[in-house]
Formats: sequence, C-alpha cells, structure tokens
Amino acid sequence: MDDLDEENDDVEEVNGDEEDIEEEEEDEPEPEPPKPRSRLAQARMEKSKLESLVRRMKTERMPLRVHDVIIRGNTKTKEAVIEAETAPLKDVSSFQELMDVSQQVNLGLQALDVFDAVRITLDAGPPELPDTANVVVEVVESGNPISGEIGAYTKGEARSSTIEGSVKYKNIFGYGDLWDGSLAYGYDHRGELSAGVYLPRFRGLPTPVTARLSLLSQDWLKFSSFKERSLGISLGLFSSRNHDVVYTLGWRALTDPTQLASRPIRRQLGHDLLSSLKYTFKIDRRNSPVRPTRGFAFVSTTQIGGLAPDSRSVRFLRQENGLQIAVPLGFYRSALNLGVSAGVVLPWGPGFSDMRSPLPERFFLGGNLSPVCTMGGPLALWGFGTRGLGPSEPRRQVQNNQADENADPGRDYIGGDLAVTAFADLSFDFPSQWCRAKGIHGHIFASAGNVDKLTENAYRNFSFRKFGESFRSCAGAGIVIPTSLFRLELNYCYMLKKFDNDQGKSGFRVSFSTIS
Repeated sequence: MDDLDEENDDVEEVNGDEEDIEEEEEDEPEPEPPKPRSRLAQARMEKSKLESLVRRMKTERMPLRVHDVIIRGNTKTKEAVIEAETAPLKDVSSFQELMDVSQQVNLGLQALDVFDAVRITLDAGPPELPDTANVVVEVVESGNPISGEIGAYTKGEARSSTIEGSVKYKNIFGYGDLWDGSLAYGYDHRGELSAGVYLPRFRGLPTPVTARLSLLSQDWLKFSSFKERSLGISLGLFSSRNHDVVYTLGWRALTDPTQLASRPIRRQLGHDLLSSLKYTFKIDRRNSPVRPTRGFAFVSTTQIGGLAPDSRSVRFLRQENGLQIAVPLGFYRSALNLGVSAGVVLPWGPGFSDMRSPLPERFFLGGNLSPVCTMGGPLALWGFGTRGLGPSEPRRQVQNNQADENADPGRDYIGGDLAVTAFADLSFDFPSQWCRAKGIHGHIFASAGNVDKLTENAYRNFSFRKFGESFRSCAGAGIVIPTSLFRLELNYCYMLKKFDNDQGKSGFRVSFSTIS
C-alpha cells in the first residue's frame, strides 16, 4: 500500500508540474501583429512614387502605343466625326507624346461646340501586348442645341454702331454641323441678313466646309455718295490653321438716291456680278492680339475676281500684305510694336490699262480703329476719320435758288488702287496696381500712310518719290482699356502732316477696335 501511495504522489507531482508549465505558457505574452502604416506615411510613399514617375517622364522616353480608342456617350453625333478628331492618337509612340496629343484632341473636340463636356482617360492595354494602352473618350452632348445672343457693337471702320442678333442650332444631323441665322442693323442704315452652315467633317474631307447666304445693305452716302446692296453666297473650300480659301458669288448694286454723286462715282453706279476666289495665309505668333508684347504676325490675302463667264462680272486682282512685330523692352512690361501694310488692286482683261478698278474693292484709309489689333491690308490710321484721306472729287451742285449757288456740296472719297500704312506703338504699364490688374495701360504712337490711284492710265504720272512725299502722318499718346470683345483707346492725336481735303485734326479721339 505504501508503494501505491508513493506512485500516486509521483503522478500528482507530474500533473502538477504540467499544470505549472501550462500556466507559464499561458502567461507568456503573444507577439503583437505589425501595426498598419499611418495615413501620413502612406501619403508620403505615394508622393514619392509619383515624383519618381514624373522625373522618369521628364528624363526618360517611355515607349507606349495606343491599342484601341473607345468612344462613349455619343447618342446623336456620328462616331466618324469623333474618330476623325481622335485619329492622331493612333500615331503616338511614347507616353509623353500620348499626353500631349490627348490634350490636343480634347481641345479639338471641344472646338466642335456640340459637347458640353469631354473627358479622356487612359487604361492599360491587353496583358499579352506590353507597352500598350487603351484611350477612353467620353463625351457629353449638348443638352440644349439651340442658343442665341444679341448685342450692340461699334464698327470703327464705318463710324457707327449696330444691333446684332443671332440664333444657332447645333448638330442637327449628327455631323457636328452648326446652323445659324443672324440679323444686324446699324444707325447709319446698314443692314445685314444672313444664314450659314458649318460642317467640321463632311464625307471624309480633311478640312471644314462652310456656306453662307447673305443679304447686305451698306450706306456710304456720307463719305462717297453711294449705297451698296448685295445678295450672294460664299463657300469655304479649304480651311486650316494658316490657310483659308473662299469662293464668293454675288449680285451687287450701287445706287445714289441723293443724285449728288461726283462723276467718278456716277460712272460706277448700276449692277454687276461678283465671282471671286480669295486665298488668305495667316501666321500669328504674338502672345496677345489685344496687347502684344512679343512675337510677330503676318497676313497675306490674294483675291481674283471675274471668274464667271458674264460681261457684267467685275474683273480685278487684289493683293494685301500686313506684318507686325512686337519687341519687349524689359521694364514696366513695355513693348515696341511696329507694323507695315500694303495693298494694290488692278483690273485685268483686254485693255486693262484703260479700265477702272471696282469701287467697293478699292482701298480707303482712316476710321476709329487701332492698327495694333487690325491685321491685314492697309486700313487703320490714327487721327483720321472714316474714309478721311486720299483721292476725292467734288459732288454735283444742284442750284435750286441763289443760296445753293454758294453752298459747298462736299466731296466724295473715291478710294485708291495703291495704299501703304505704317505705325509704331510703345505700350507700358502704369504704376497703379489696380490698372495693372485690369490690363489698363498707356501708349505713345505714331502712324503714317497714303493711298493713290493707278488705273485709267494714272500710273503714267505715278512716282514713288511723290507718293512718299504725300504721306499723311499723326502722333499722340493715350490710355488703352482692353476687354474680351474689343480694344478701347482714349487718345490725343496731333496731326503732323495732312492736306486740305483730308478729314483729320488734332484733338482727343475715342476708338473701338475688334480683334481681327
């Protein structure tokens, strides 16, 4: 029995030892799981990865090509229209190039003016095709296809104001087409009614197609004793960033309700047919069309009339060139703008030297315009009124009584076949911070120009020395207030040289110039 009790005691001791071991194991602390990274640490890691990617994009060329372009959201717009705008995406060969082209495509789709929003995202290509990406183009079509606007505008070249209204209807047939109708009426009895269509992509043509039908009535009685009425259509045959080709066909009538027109004006009254082709080349590298401080711009326009096989079709050749250069001076955001423009118009056909050029195609200088933002042929000249210089002829004098015998009937400005203008404009900021924030600045300017006749054998008496000696000139200073619609100038003009029959005088002048 004693032996059995000893064995039981030993078993109890062993069991006791096991319980002690289990208790000791339970008392040992378990290893803690790894703490999750804080949000700040994760953000820093993501930022580091992004900065590394950006450095790689700037320093290394990352090869990448587009596998597929997926278009979504177009319910009315034809997919071919969007595909034509996104076609450059298929030609990229790197990630950097893809980003640049995607931005250009986005701007091109928004320029169609038929989408409220455009979003372009990049997605990974198929796994079996490394270094590829899919481009997803999502568009939101315009909820309201009809839009309209109305406003009052100042026409500096006509010295008048007009009330204009227009209505547009977008994307009727799903080709990105824009249909519009407009009506304009001026206080000088100028009226215009027109309707047009713009097709950005038509039957696979690489350039947009435009067509416009217009009815125009223009009153020039105050300056040249005639009214002009025309009905015609213009077709945009080719248009790109730098080139533009337009064909115009119209029926035009010149009348004189006052019966006071001078002899050169009366000889051109009546009906004629305008059938012309006009080509324009334009390059503009200025940093701003309203206040350029660096860069240059060049415009060249060639127009040939008389393409219709009709005896009443006016035949002429018209060439215009304009060049502007802006040079920054480095203080007060100052810049020197220099510009020169020249134009010539001549008739063509048998006996062209004895023929006269069409009156509406001639050059007329002057008007409430600023040469800085008026690109193209010779037109603007500071200090002179609308059609205020150049060849002129006295109007007919109708004597109804003795008082009319001594009355001055005035003169008709008949325009010229050769015109040249030049200007220099020094612009600078005012010290006022408020003026700088609003873009209001000052300028000192000088301009000169001349217009003369070449047709009807007048070229035989023409000489460049006399042409240069008869240049009119003006200098002055003023304040410029730029807006999104026009450039407003409050100037004081001082006449340096003018002739007796010119409509120009020293004094304060206000000019409104729209961007051309």
